[in-house]
Amino acid sequence: MAEDNGGGCNIVFFLAGLGIGAVVALLFAPRSGEETRDLITQKANESKKYVTARGQEIRRQAEDLVDKGKDAVAQQKEQLQAALEAGKQAYQEEKSKSR
Repeated sequence: MAEDNGGGCNIVFFLAGLGIGAVVALLFAPRSGEETRDLITQKANESKKYVTARGQEIRRQAEDLVDKGKDAVAQQKEQLQAALEAGKQAYQEEKSKSR
């Protein structure tokens, strides 16, 4: 038979510990509430600026990769077109030789 290790109980204890830890952290915080709110606001603004800058950087990199891909495709297209024309020309030369 399977043993019940009280998985539901573990979740309750985890959530209780989480709540107690949050209360203790607020009680023993080295800053006042206003200072803490200002710090949280400052960090949120810094994070927003970082994410925005990083997003723009990633977008530029993606645009560069797309441009390189387009250039590679255009180059391949030109090479294939030249090979096709050379093949047609060789075919026409062989055709006229056999006549």
